[in-house]
Amino acid sequence: MIPKTMSPSLWRKWHRWIGFVAAIGLCFASVTGILVALTEFFGEEEALRETTRDLVSSVRIGAPNTAWSEPMSKAFATAAGIASGAPIDKVTLQFKGNDPTVEMFIGKPAGGEDRRLIFALRSGALIRSEGYTDKPLIHRIHSGEFFGDGGLVLSMIWGLALATLTASGIIVYLTMRRPGRVGLRKVFW
Repeated sequence: MIPKTMSPSLWRKWHRWIGFVAAIGLCFASVTGILVALTEFFGEEEALRETTRDLVSSVRIGAPNTAWSEPMSKAFATAAGIASGAPIDKVTLQFKGNDPTVEMFIGKPAGGEDRRLIFALRSGALIRSEGYTDKPLIHRIHSGEFFGDGGLVLSMIWGLALATLTASGIIVYLTMRRPGRVGLRKVFW
């Protein structure tokens, strides 16, 4: 329950001060969160997930190793002509859909991300090559990671501020509650 030592006006004062200080960070987090949601919702990867969700893959567990090894061999052979000797960070096979693919994420020789190569699964032909980073820029900005460790700490503080504002807002709400009300007036006064 609510501690009796703190008056309702003191709770409201704390709630206002925390809100005032946290407003810039919370605004930043909400705007970048909206941008993250928009890029996820309208992004190419989401469109692919939506179009292939109900499809059934032709490759099954227990299928011959050639079902996955041949497409990878073709993609690796094509990649050798494009980026010979580059370190491979990860490889993703997409068996479903009209145009199944092999995605190869290659790094820089000294470390770090470099390029994403997308190959046709059946032929091994390069479809496109694009720069890549492990996380999209807007995700790194939203999390604060873009600004280094200090940005991550600020992001955690904004999250804590939001949780604190929620808790103090509930406490302010409960301290203002008037006993004896019925119906909706019991909740909204």
